[in-house]
Amino acid sequence: MTYQATLEYLYTQLPMFTRQGEKAYKKDLHNTLALCEALGNPQQKFKSIHIAGTNGKGSTSHMLAAILQQAGYKTGLYTSPHIKDFGERIRINGNMIAQQFVVDFVERTKKITASIEPSFFELTVAMAFEYFAQQQIDIAVIETGLGGLLDSTNVITPELSVITNIGFDHVNILGNTLEAIAFQKAGIIKKNVPVVIGEYLPETKPVFEAKAKQENAPIVFANNLFEIENAQQQNLLHCTVKDTGNFKSSDFDLDLTGAYQLKNLKTVLASVKQLNELGYNISDEQVRIAFSQVKQLTGMRGRWDILQTNPTVIQDVAHNTDGIKQVLEQLNNYYPQSKIHFVLGFVKDKDVAHVLELFPKNAGYYFTNAHIPRALPAAELKELALEKALTGNCFDNVNDAIASAKANALNNDVVMICGSFFIIAEIE
Repeated sequence: MTYQATLEYLYTQLPMFTRQGEKAYKKDLHNTLALCEALGNPQQKFKSIHIAGTNGKGSTSHMLAAILQQAGYKTGLYTSPHIKDFGERIRINGNMIAQQFVVDFVERTKKITASIEPSFFELTVAMAFEYFAQQQIDIAVIETGLGGLLDSTNVITPELSVITNIGFDHVNILGNTLEAIAFQKAGIIKKNVPVVIGEYLPETKPVFEAKAKQENAPIVFANNLFEIENAQQQNLLHCTVKDTGNFKSSDFDLDLTGAYQLKNLKTVLASVKQLNELGYNISDEQVRIAFSQVKQLTGMRGRWDILQTNPTVIQDVAHNTDGIKQVLEQLNNYYPQSKIHFVLGFVKDKDVAHVLELFPKNAGYYFTNAHIPRALPAAELKELALEKALTGNCFDNVNDAIASAKANALNNDVVMICGSFFIIAEIE
């Protein structure tokens, strides 16, 4: 098969959560373990860092990968979903997985795939592990797909576990309380393996502490280790970070310019501190350089990307309550005098009605949908928005929605595109 034919097979023949939702989600690790066993357990042949969380796990994964690359380590990176190209999911030192490897792997595993009937995610996790093992990487940064305890990636024993934060997302699968969701995410905490917690809440901290105690895992809370001072948005996001242990201050410039990245920054710095204690050799200067070049080093996209100015057009993959709150807060801080034109598209299994309550009523709205089965049709989104006094027009194609928003916007207005990875993926 060609590369494109192979991808078509992956997308259409295997259950795919990003397209189909909950019915594609496998609630145990049996398939992944069986696949890995058939491949000779590649997950045991490389070192790793495991990252979970409701928001920020993608950014944190890319930041850590950039730092490890800059420090001279051959670094694998597994993230999901992809935005434009399947290869974004599996990278080594920023380079996407070789297309021929994808073709050969799918062909080679067709018999076991027919027997096990894995999901798309289960097979791509096994593919990533096989690729990293074959390429003899020094370390891989592995982002969970959904949850932690039962996530397909949770067959690794990492050097370090990281949990960025806990919020309400995928409540139909992970549970409808913060404690229940935290319990699922805490499933990545392993025996004697240190864990870094980014943000925590009164409801979630005891869950993490109990699991860490059970596993004899040293636990560190990043929020207690660092304080952000003097954050300023220019071309890069500049900030001063004070280490609360030695009161030493360091300046950083981030090319991931969303203000919410300051929370992830603390999580990453705490993780680097743990890695150095484990024997890795990562200097302050390497961290500083990496933070300013994450997009260049790892190919990361979709986080507060400014596509043009006059009017300013921004895309962000924020798609749940906490993510949207952060985007709205940043718009209010950075563009307090500007009219905002929101290009919105969501998937059906989000609590869209609750998310819509967050949006301002004095903005312009352009409702759209991605072309996947999970997408919430633009007309339904418009009806839900109308119940919250948000009015606008429907567009079946995100690019038409953006064109309309730009046509209606003045030079100092902002067009904000958000709500789903999948509408971002369809931007031309």
